[in-house]
Order: sequence, then C-alpha cells, then structure tokens
Amino acid sequence: MARILIADDALFARLLLRKIFTDAGHEVVGEASTGREAVERYAELHPDLVTLDIIMPDMDGITALKKIREIDPNARIIMITSVDSYKKLVECIEAGASGYIVKPFEPADVIKEVERVLKSRDRAGRGSES
Repeated sequence: MARILIADDALFARLLLRKIFTDAGHEVVGEASTGREAVERYAELHPDLVTLDIIMPDMDGITALKKIREIDPNARIIMITSVDSYKKLVECIEAGASGYIVKPFEPADVIKEVERVLKSRDRAGRGSES
C-alpha cells in the first residue's frame, strides 16, 4: 500500500483517481488543485507517490515536478496529461518524472503504472524509506 498525493485541477479527475487508488488498497493522503499547492502538500505530507497533472493553474505540472525534486530528489512522480505528445513525454522524463499516464485512462492502466513505478524504485533500494 502506498501513500499517494493527487494533483489535478479537475475535481472529476481527482475523484476518479482517488477511487482507483483506494479500490486498489492505496491511501490517498492529500489532494492539490494547483501546481503550487502540490509542492506545498508534498513538503507537508511526504507521500510515497504523486500523480501530477501537467496543465494546472498557478504553476504547471512540470515546474511543480522540478520543485518537488528539489525537496526530495527521490520523489516518485507520475505525470498525467491529456496531451499525448512524445515531446511532452521527453520533457517530463528529463525533468525527473518516474512515469507518465495519458487521459482518458483506464483504472487498470493507472494501477499498472503505479505498481511499475513503486517496484522500480524498490529495486533501486529507495522505495521504503518513508
């Protein structure tokens, strides 16, 4: 079970992700509707994993990703976007994203990506420090 922070400006997306995560046995420890709020909530909660929408008000997801990485270089962050673009994917990976999900998404695909990110970090020996 992972402690997850959901950051998305769309309430519907946050509610859907919350259901997907809780149905899979994970704990949603917080939510954010802006990039700035995501960074603040990360610093406060230190979750095991963050889902971070790329397009958000106040501060975009890629900037928030970089700021979270400044707080915790080992943060596990899955970017979520409605823009299926190779260029955007590369930008996210270069900024330090652990994974990437394109909207609209299927619950099974979301959980598969979460488990992949959690396992890849665990194999690196950094997954259970929190």
